[in-house]
Amino acid sequence: MSGEGMIRAMAPMHDRSNGLGGGFAGYGIYPEYKDFYALHVFFDCRDTRKTCETILKEGFEIYKAERIPTRKIPSITDEPMIWRYFVAPLNSVLTDLQLDEKEYVVRTVMKINSELKGAHVFSSGKNMGTFKAVGFPEDVGHYYKLEEYAGYSWTAHGRYPTNTPGWWGGAHPFALLDWSVVHNGEISSYDANRRFIEMFGYHCTLQTDTEVITYIMDYLLRRQGLTLSEAASVVAAPFWDTIAHKTDLTDKEKHIYLRTMFPSLLVTGPFSIVLGFNGGLMALNDRLKLRSMVVGEKDDRVYIASEEAAIRAIEPDAENIWAPAGGEPVIVRVKEGVEV
Repeated sequence: MSGEGMIRAMAPMHDRSNGLGGGFAGYGIYPEYKDFYALHVFFDCRDTRKTCETILKEGFEIYKAERIPTRKIPSITDEPMIWRYFVAPLNSVLTDLQLDEKEYVVRTVMKINSELKGAHVFSSGKNMGTFKAVGFPEDVGHYYKLEEYAGYSWTAHGRYPTNTPGWWGGAHPFALLDWSVVHNGEISSYDANRRFIEMFGYHCTLQTDTEVITYIMDYLLRRQGLTLSEAASVVAAPFWDTIAHKTDLTDKEKHIYLRTMFPSLLVTGPFSIVLGFNGGLMALNDRLKLRSMVVGEKDDRVYIASEEAAIRAIEPDAENIWAPAGGEPVIVRVKEGVEV
């Protein structure tokens, strides 16, 4: 699917944002570099870029480095330098540190974002990439020439910041490794979530509550080995009285365990999120369903949006339009045998 379709889908969502943040994530967009981590980085100046490249060369083979192609858009201003690096961790470094490559990439991203002023790694997965800026999403899509990319899965977001700044790094999606998160709502549990996740080496530096959801998902799915459904049951955990009335004993014990083990990762407040990952998507509402979300289908494709209008813009003949229940994840995976 071309990125052009996602730009078209975001146009009727214009009034959901105020021009202070828009962005997209595409999966399967770098098939020729699918074995390399694609690092997308904002820089404030050339010297910062050189310093960052020195850090990368200490631990990675840099297969390719280039500016991300953009076009001039009158409404997109104050652009940073935007580069991408296709890299592979050096085996010698992984051996010395006794780390797997994903953990090393995460630690490198956290080091750059928390210690190198003027540099922000905003995408770091394989065969995927995020593209974001200060602007309305349809303008951001044209700015990054997303019609020239094709992928099997896309997410998009228009931001309307209310209590955090609108800046390039604060636009959605937020990404780490192959995970990307777009979010509508307010995370009232942010401080508790942040304090817990930062005990495990994550650093929240991007001045918005959504960032912590991405790190929570990485912690639960990659580090703890939970399934998508189990991670959803941590983030949007059922109420205790709901668990108490479950008749399936195994299911009941599982939810008791998850709520007991990860109480600080319960995300409270109104939210709807879409988590992108290599091979699919997961959509999730807060357990009270305080933010809108609809799902539609057509043939072998699934569409998820805040409003049906966005689905109709990209697929006028969408069928089976429905609204997920609060706290119930919608998990979509690519078909078996499809290379991703």
